[in-house]
This record gives sequence, structure tokens and C-alpha cells, in this order.
Amino acid sequence: MRTTLLLSCLAVSSHTAAAQTKKEVSAATVERVLNALAADDMGGRPTAGPGNLKAAEFLAAEFTRIGLQPLPGLTSFMQEFPAYETTTAGVQVTLGGQALPAGNALAITTQPQVTWTEKDAVEVLVLGPADKLQPHFQEIFQPTKNLLVLVDPAQADLFKRLAGRLAGPQLHKEAATNPYSCVVALVAASAAPATYRVAATTVAKTLLLRNVVGYLPGRNAARAKEDVIFSGHYDHLGIIKPTAGDSIANGADDDASGTTAVVALAEYFKKRHDNARSLVFVAFTGEEIGGFGATYFSKQLDAKDLTAMFNIEMIGKPAKFGPKTAFITGYERSDFGKLLQANLKGTGFKFEPDPYPEQNLFYRSDNATLARLGVPAHTISTDQIPTDKLYHSVDDEVSSLDVANMTAVISAIARSASGIVAGQQTPTRIAPEKD
Repeated sequence: MRTTLLLSCLAVSSHTAAAQTKKEVSAATVERVLNALAADDMGGRPTAGPGNLKAAEFLAAEFTRIGLQPLPGLTSFMQEFPAYETTTAGVQVTLGGQALPAGNALAITTQPQVTWTEKDAVEVLVLGPADKLQPHFQEIFQPTKNLLVLVDPAQADLFKRLAGRLAGPQLHKEAATNPYSCVVALVAASAAPATYRVAATTVAKTLLLRNVVGYLPGRNAARAKEDVIFSGHYDHLGIIKPTAGDSIANGADDDASGTTAVVALAEYFKKRHDNARSLVFVAFTGEEIGGFGATYFSKQLDAKDLTAMFNIEMIGKPAKFGPKTAFITGYERSDFGKLLQANLKGTGFKFEPDPYPEQNLFYRSDNATLARLGVPAHTISTDQIPTDKLYHSVDDEVSSLDVANMTAVISAIARSASGIVAGQQTPTRIAPEKD
């Protein structure tokens, strides 16, 4: 009798522990994955580089461990796609018969050869000592006509910053389809020179980039095609200018924190084993250079089949509202945030609207591509970005993060998503944007 009672108690205890495990995000998983992604041996996870591949392979192994499936149509967790790299091999500018010194000219082009003279259809823009670059930023970096920019030596620091931005290979989403180029020269000028000659050469090659995508099929046949996406970007800056001897931009908050959340949520929902809708867990690459991975991913799915996107970006430090809070970008664009909050009653956790509208964060992360197509795609974050001194620096390390608060945020996302995952809540669509 006593033995039977003991066995019964053990069975109840075991069942209760299993039930609690299903209801909780694993703090151990959060800490382990975060530390792995932000480790020095990942080399800062640059979009193109061995550290990026190493991070992708680590994430694929995590999806295998959890028991996810590849996205339908793929044979592995790697969603590979091409990107196009160009490297400027040389730029020569001659104005009025006088050749500029080496290093005083920069080219923004995807063309293999650029050859201009004053007889060609080239617009000349002169930036004097007090003129601003910002009004011309788009026409310089995304030229819609051939453009020669002459920057006054008084703005040598500006030219140096441009040179730093263009140093090394440049990645592009598409092959060299833009027939227009921009060349920037550091030289004193008050007007377009009577004669000039510009020559630039680039070398191009195709690279293979990869998102890491896992899939958890929906358990309700009527809801299984209504995909719900959980995402973060795993790429970062790689090796940057050294500070106190450290040159690795580990990107612990940006965005190892969000990618860690994706892994922890995949593990959580797989253990629950009760998702009515299909769940897609994706770690994007190329966010830091213009959303390359998210753009490709969005073209592989039909937007009308996507119920919601939980994009998670920089959740490693407490929000301005205090612990147990986070904010949602584009809060006013759908009822996504209100639905999430309804599932958090009694927890003390609060989702707030984006407190930094002037930062345009809704369009600065990987949610933007699908949001433009009408999907209720929002980013969840806690970063106090206007005052964050560690953003895009070598000091964005795990030691700077509040991992306990980060785990609480991930747990809140898990609980708040329950209605959408179960097919009981469906957020309103975002107004799609016209091409």
C-alpha cells in the first residue's frame, strides 16, 4: 500500500514537472545559445565570411536537436541564395588635365568599367566647404544617373568617412543591373570643370549566402497553412576598427539576443506540441547590409498565407519602461500588440508602442519586407537605441546584457503568442504598400 502510494506520488510529480517544462522557456538554452553566437570564434558573424557560416551551421544543429523540419520545398535548414560582390580595382580622375592623387577618388558602381569625359551625359555636383552630404545621400549611393561629385578639401573628414564606408568589397542583392555610377573626388572646385576624364574598374563575383529556416507543421488541418513566423538576424559586422585591442564586433545584443529567442521559442513550441498553425523559425542573414536574407525569404512564400511575424531584435537590455517590458514597432498599424497583451494578464509584463518613432525602426529591421506586403509583421525590442553606446561597437558583449530580463522577454513572447499559434487570434492585416 505504502509502495503504491509512493509510486503514485512520483508519477504525479513527474507529470507536473513535465507540464511545467512545456510552459517555460529554457533559461539554460537562452544562456548557452547566446554565448555561442556572441563568442569570439564566430568572428562577429559578418554577412560574408567564415564566422557567418559557422553561426549558420550552429543554428542548423540546434534546429536538428529540437526536432524541427526544413521549410517545405527545402532539403535542409539552409535556405541558400546568391549575392553579388564588387571590389573597386582602381579609380583615376583627371580634371582640366591635372590627375588627382591616388586615394582622392571613390567609385560607387556595379559596372565592370566606367569611362567618362566631359562629352558624356554626366551630371557634376559640387559640394563646397559648407554644403551637406545628407540631401544627396540617395543619389550618390543609389544613382539614377551618372554622377561626378566634387568634394572640397575642407570636407576631408567627410570624404574619409565615405572612403571607410566603401572600403573593401561591396555586396549587392542583384547582379550589375544598374547602368549608372557615381564617382566622388576630393578636389577644390567652384563649378564643373571644362574638361575631365574618369576611369574606374571593378571586379565582381557571386557569393552564396544563407538564411537558417526551421518548420513546425500545424496540428490543425484547417489552420496549418496559416504560417506564423518567428525571426531574428544572426549576421553582424564582423571585424571592425580596433578599440583597446579588440576588433571583433560580437553583436551580443544585435542580434544574437533575437536569434537566441528564435531558438528558445522553437524549443518551447516543439515541446508543447499543440500548435494549430504551422510555425516558421528563421534566422536571417544580411540584415546589417540591407535586409538581403529577409528580401529573399519573402519571395519564397505567399504573403496571403502568413498570419503574423514576430521579428525579435535587440532584447538584451531592459527597455526604457523598466523590467518586464518591451516595445513593438508599428504598434498602431495592426492589432497585433493588443492581441499579445491580452494573453499576458496576471503576468505583470507589458508590451508598449515604439517610443522612438523618429528612429523609423519599423522599416529598419527584417519585418519591413513582409509588412510592405500586408503581413502583420512587427519587431519586438527593448533597446534604448537613442542612448545605446554599445550599438555597433566591439563592446556589444554578453557581459553587457541582462540575461535574466532577456529570458523574461522571451517567455512573455511565448505566452503572448499563444492565441495566434493556437489559431484563436488573428491579427488584422497591415495596409500593403504599392510598388
